[in-house]
Amino acid sequence: MNRYALWQYLIIAVSLLLGLLYTLPNFYGESPAVQISPLRTSASTDTALLQRVEDALKQANLGTDGMLLEEGSIKVRFADTETQIKAKDLLESTLGNDYITALNLLPNSPQWLTDLGALPMYLGLDLRGGVHFMLAVDMEGAHEKSLDRYSADIRGKLREQKISYTGLEKQAKKLTLKFRDAESRTKAEAELKSNYPDLGFKEENVDSRYHLVATIKSEALARMQESAVLQNITTLRNRVNELGVAEPIIQKAGSDRVIVQLPGVQDTAKAKDILGRTATLEVRMVDDEHDLDAALQGKVPAGTELYEERGGSPVLVKKQVLLTGEHITDAQSGFDKDNQPAVHLNLDNGGSRIFKQLTRDNVGKRMAILLIEKNKAEVITAPVIREEIGGGRVQISGRMTSREARDVALLLRAGALAAPMDIIEERTVGPSLGAENIARGYNSTLYGFLGVAIFIAIYYTAFGMISVVALAMNLLLLVGLLSIMQATLTLPGMAALALTVGMAIDANVLINERIRDELRAGASPQLAIHAGFERAFGTIVDSNITTLIAGIALFAFGSGPVKGFAVVLCLGIMTSVFTATFVSRGMVNLIYGNRRLDHVPIGKIWIPEQNKTNQRTALARSKASEESIDIQNRVTKQLEAKTEVIQRADLDVQAESSERKPGKAKNKRKSSDTKQPKAD
Repeated sequence: MNRYALWQYLIIAVSLLLGLLYTLPNFYGESPAVQISPLRTSASTDTALLQRVEDALKQANLGTDGMLLEEGSIKVRFADTETQIKAKDLLESTLGNDYITALNLLPNSPQWLTDLGALPMYLGLDLRGGVHFMLAVDMEGAHEKSLDRYSADIRGKLREQKISYTGLEKQAKKLTLKFRDAESRTKAEAELKSNYPDLGFKEENVDSRYHLVATIKSEALARMQESAVLQNITTLRNRVNELGVAEPIIQKAGSDRVIVQLPGVQDTAKAKDILGRTATLEVRMVDDEHDLDAALQGKVPAGTELYEERGGSPVLVKKQVLLTGEHITDAQSGFDKDNQPAVHLNLDNGGSRIFKQLTRDNVGKRMAILLIEKNKAEVITAPVIREEIGGGRVQISGRMTSREARDVALLLRAGALAAPMDIIEERTVGPSLGAENIARGYNSTLYGFLGVAIFIAIYYTAFGMISVVALAMNLLLLVGLLSIMQATLTLPGMAALALTVGMAIDANVLINERIRDELRAGASPQLAIHAGFERAFGTIVDSNITTLIAGIALFAFGSGPVKGFAVVLCLGIMTSVFTATFVSRGMVNLIYGNRRLDHVPIGKIWIPEQNKTNQRTALARSKASEESIDIQNRVTKQLEAKTEVIQRADLDVQAESSERKPGKAKNKRKSSDTKQPKAD
């Protein structure tokens, strides 16, 4: 009845082993470190760079606790944060702009645990800290970008309306359109005013030429600045989500600044690289008509720009932007037909139409795809257009590594920044609530556990000790799950951890009380144990499901600390049900399943007063019935005695009568005897 199969005991053992294994890294702590990563593919991280870093630190008399080269970056451990900050400043000045030097925290877990994938869970800014960035939006760059967009749109609109013009130039935050006659200028002004209300137009006559100067209105600039900041916040949040950072804080600070706080970040160099990069994709046409050698000597033709293609070959590219990354709906890294790393793009309807028209009108010509990062443009590839390309699918390939293809796809997929951004401040953030609050959060869980454990052990004796062991395993599994999922534990999460201790013991209380109820009803010990677990299971599941629904709602509709609380709460509910109904029963079956029990060691069974009254009434009735039985027995005995007396009297009478009859016979024989001689 109360026995488990071998596989059920194995499940408990494996769960306990995995929980212990993945909880261990959280007890080793972390050490401050500096991480060096290449900014571009031209810079490499190898043993030569490792030796260079080691020599620089030795010359500055900065001791290290270890140095390793892994995953394309160098990580150097230090004994304290003061040495860490000094080393970061030193390495930044030594290595230059080709490398990203960022502060980091590395776990002190043994290598064998790391090899098994056992990593400590992330801690939020209020527990461990993280990285704080302040980024400034480059509104000058946003202005320039808007003028470029208006320039391309105006060209298309004038061409569509068949309005002739001699040129369009961008100069000092304004666009200048040149016309041959006043009639064309007037017609163009009327058409552009109706289509571009955010632009202000002014007529000018220069050397008998008719110019129309377009500038962005001041109110439109203010609106554009506000929109650019909000769009950048959305884009940064998407990028942070792609990095897998939980509980990020991304908020506006002032009119043109954004604060980004990344709690529990393991790879701060990667975060800094992704946040600081302003990847924008542009499609332009290659200018093969002008002399490239003259451009290399400094004579760049008007309307073109000189760039360097991947691999080092120069290329002349027209300034006119035909397609931008704003039309990208999805970007994924992959491989081309030659098995080389590539980025596959999906365009929206507008982008598909533009790209189809572009490739149809320029078959046989070269098209340049530029990736613009930090106001620096680079020609990724410049292929020849062989045929019209429709369907909205574009492939970018050309001398890039798989890692770079993933990064480019991430940036394009997360969305282009509305305006370039620069990191103007970077610092590590200590626990926002202080070490005292962290200790209180830890102690609340510890003291709560000890208080519950002492009470349960005293109240339920041996079964209470089993409940305490199940509660300890519940905490072990919960911390292990948080570590496996790499979830972020915040101070509200620690509150949920303490709450889980109190909630988890409820299930064991339900089981133990159910066993007591069965014992009160007169069930045998083994039957009471079996029925107690079986009948309490439904109640435990029902009560925990309702709490789980509330936790899911908190996670779905909450944000920040609320989500951290909800994650721990939901995981705690699942581990509580598992340990209370499966683990504790397994321990009971292992200890008591094969024994003949006279009683269940579950503490003193309390009997309510009403039950006592009922028991006294039943006892009185039983005594009364016993007394009546005694009376009946005495009456029966008296009757039996009287019957016996009567029977004896009857026997005596019969005996007397039987004695009188033989006397008469004797007399007859005597008379016969006396008459016989007379006959003789």
